Amino acid sequence: MPALDSILEIQRRVNRSVIGQERVVERLIIALLANGNVLLEGLPGLAKTRAIKSLSQALVSEFSRIQFTPDLLPSDVTGGDVYVSDADSSGRFEFRQGPIFGNLVLADEINRAPAKVQSALLEAMEERQVTVSGTRYRLPDLFMVLATQNPIEQEGTYPLPEAQMDRFLMHVRIGYPSDADEAKVLRLVRSEEAGTDEAPLPKIAQTEIFDARKEINAVRMVEAVESYIVALVAATRRPAEFGDRLKGWIAVGASPRGTLALDRAGRAHAWLKGRDYVTPEDVQAVAHDCLRHRVALTYEATADAKRADDVIDELIRQVAVAV
Repeated sequence: MPALDSILEIQRRVNRSVIGQERVVERLIIALLANGNVLLEGLPGLAKTRAIKSLSQALVSEFSRIQFTPDLLPSDVTGGDVYVSDADSSGRFEFRQGPIFGNLVLADEINRAPAKVQSALLEAMEERQVTVSGTRYRLPDLFMVLATQNPIEQEGTYPLPEAQMDRFLMHVRIGYPSDADEAKVLRLVRSEEAGTDEAPLPKIAQTEIFDARKEINAVRMVEAVESYIVALVAATRRPAEFGDRLKGWIAVGASPRGTLALDRAGRAHAWLKGRDYVTPEDVQAVAHDCLRHRVALTYEATADAKRADDVIDELIRQVAVAV
């Protein structure tokens, strides 16, 4: 696996910059390898934006940031046609690209903009293109939307549409670092402010990402693991087959995008571990991040203080691996 060393080097660099969030960093790498988008959810100050910036700094890439606000317009995301006057007094419309045309696009506080702006990302996230005035414009080959949102801030926010949530390969939650890691954060920030941090390392070429994706496509998945993925997703749609508990918890199950997400993320997870085959443990390792935003809970589950992660824990416990 020639590209593995380069990818692991990217992961090490981001981990040095974002202390105590190794699991989150691994998920960002998996999404990058699986050619997917990520929704990062966590309280303010937990290095969500720093993690995304650190990833872009490790790669030869163009980083774009969109700060979502209630007055943002779709054209502020996609770009639009601008009237340009020529020297002969004639004029024409010329398309000016918006920030969505970066390689790694940070959609900061994505739930602060209304639905019409959020929907401007739908075509880009799914089809890797945008359509403006009837003309399609292709996005870069290396393209990834990394969105952030605050789970407790409700004033002035708009819930993400289900169609958009489904277009995120992974929904990753980020928590507080340990006390020991927080002490390391203090020392890291002091070093950066004093200008005593190390000189920047050479950036890793985009071709390493594309080579890694080719190797991941060749990772083997036996029929038993494929059946396990299908069974996990099917259980979210037919929870009554697994007892009254799951039946009372799940209102709407995962779409086929959930199945594809488990396949792609499971392959990437196995490849990162140095294997050319996928195990059920690889699927279970990414199941929460791939399914938590695709399973809608019932009122009863919410009243019982159950979270999507509790439901997925129960699914993993009950759904058997085919032998």
